Amino acid sequence: MEELEWTLFAQSNVLTWAQASALLTPGKVRHRVRSGRWTTVCRGVLVAGTGPYTVDQQRWIAVLAAGPGARLAGLAAAQAGGLRGRFRDDRIDVTVPAGRHPEGLYRRLPLDMPAVRVRRPAHLPEQDCQLARPPRTAMARSVVDAASWARFPDIAQSIVAAACQQRLVTPDEVLEVLGRVPRAPRRALIGATARDAAGGAGALSEIDFIRLCRRYRLPMPDLQDRRVDASGRVRYRDAYWRAYRLHVEVDGAHHMEAAHWEADMRRQNDIWTSGDRILRFSAHQVRTRPAEIAAALRTALTAAGWPESRKS
Repeated sequence: MEELEWTLFAQSNVLTWAQASALLTPGKVRHRVRSGRWTTVCRGVLVAGTGPYTVDQQRWIAVLAAGPGARLAGLAAAQAGGLRGRFRDDRIDVTVPAGRHPEGLYRRLPLDMPAVRVRRPAHLPEQDCQLARPPRTAMARSVVDAASWARFPDIAQSIVAAACQQRLVTPDEVLEVLGRVPRAPRRALIGATARDAAGGAGALSEIDFIRLCRRYRLPMPDLQDRRVDASGRVRYRDAYWRAYRLHVEVDGAHHMEAAHWEADMRRQNDIWTSGDRILRFSAHQVRTRPAEIAAALRTALTAAGWPESRKS
């Protein structure tokens, strides 16, 4: 019984029929199911208890239902490893060895389970696998796969940027995985996002801003520049041209909230009183109206003494 309790603990109360029968007996397993103490989730997979299932249980169900050699992969694996953020995708990806086909997996799972996508990577080296519960791909491989399989390019970039910003993976590790997966979808986009993250961009809005500066041949700013405000607190500026004392804030949707607005107003006033110029744009503006933003930046930089305007 101690071994059964440990298995249930380690697997979030999810186990296969084969595991349960080996730890008890087939008769005892059937009795627990008939009595309602355990639940048959799908063929060959049991839960010691009843629903609704937790996120951890859903991941275990997906992996165990896919059969031997299955691993959590993509966004689900990255989130199991600690990735935070809303990426508009609650599907569970699992990898299985090439040539294996878990027949009827989608039909067998309960209706309150997220959709499960079975992937059969042609090449999954040991260094891209991680010993975890449940088994999953390593963080860097999970991030690359999640970005490759994301529904939209902006979600792919958000996943890579968030993983680097949260220090779950380094840009070099992402690029190293890309070197092992030469046919990865969105390979160029993922690589460019990782390199931008290596340069200091920690959010999708910052990545868009850096690309805007490159596109319109503006000088590159320092990202997340550290400064100490009038009250002695450490603050970080989204983008800062130190030579021209120009500060840029790129606001996300959360800046619409009153508390954030008041805090940002105080920070902006503090910057202005120190003698720096400050420009503020929304992330939506940076993405959809880059020429307008670039013109405003060029005007501000020129007023601050940027010599490039005199060359053109």
